[in-house]
Amino acid sequence: MENNADAQPHINPVTDHDSHRTQVNVPYDPATKHSHNDRYVDESRTRIPSIAQGGWLGIEQTPASRDEITPHAGEIHNKANESSKALNSLRAAVLGANDGIVSVAGTILGVAGADNNPHVLLIAGVAAISAGAFSMAGGEYVSVSAQRDTEKSILDKERWELINLPVEELDELTQIYETKGMTRPTAYKAAYEAMHHDALRAHALEELNIDPDELTNPWQAAISSFFAFVSGGLLPLLISQIPASFLARVSFIVLAVAFALLLTGFISAQIVGTRKHKAIIRNVVMGLSTMLFAWVIGKIFGVTV
Repeated sequence: MENNADAQPHINPVTDHDSHRTQVNVPYDPATKHSHNDRYVDESRTRIPSIAQGGWLGIEQTPASRDEITPHAGEIHNKANESSKALNSLRAAVLGANDGIVSVAGTILGVAGADNNPHVLLIAGVAAISAGAFSMAGGEYVSVSAQRDTEKSILDKERWELINLPVEELDELTQIYETKGMTRPTAYKAAYEAMHHDALRAHALEELNIDPDELTNPWQAAISSFFAFVSGGLLPLLISQIPASFLARVSFIVLAVAFALLLTGFISAQIVGTRKHKAIIRNVVMGLSTMLFAWVIGKIFGVTV
């Protein structure tokens, strides 16, 4: 019989409930003295490294042969999770600034429709920024905290499955790699080595699309939203205090807000990869419509809104 230590088993676990063994086709391995004719092997043999050693959960991790992909000349590689999180953070910041611009400008123009006193506009603007910023931050904190709790719960469930159903989890990861174009033997080898290095991380990334080392941070999201809203709201507030005629101040606010909305619409479209002119038009029209509505309400009722 020809030795074939490097060949990988074609695994399709079927549990024998009488003997508590798993049926696996295993090629001959001189280290274990098993051959193709050994139809049954102890289930514990498929749990390499052993649970007692903590291998499945990466407690005693096998060093990876490579930490990063080396780009060729003229190419830059970014880790997918870091790039994704950076884009999400940037998108949240842009949307927060956009909300600040529209909310505060709408409030100031609504108040201006009833009273054009600069001091009154200042008070209204500061109140709008304060309430809006804390509201945005609180909402982001609650939302992201719920997301983080969900991610932790999913990881806990996956950790339990790795401890109690290691064979099934190995086969599951093998199937995931097969869907990416690998042959069954190659997929099994890749799954085996990935789980030998860090089983939880391998399944979290491939199966759950979660990076266990980079869970969402509610405080970071809350602080980012707070300052993004404030930065956006300061624009119409500062312009409302320009020493000029009432009509000039209103005109400056409208023009500045329109330009700012054009910019945030462009950045948002750039981030998500949509058509820029549609995003810009939609953003500017909705923002100006909000300010017009607030102005009309202020004129009709003569009260702050």
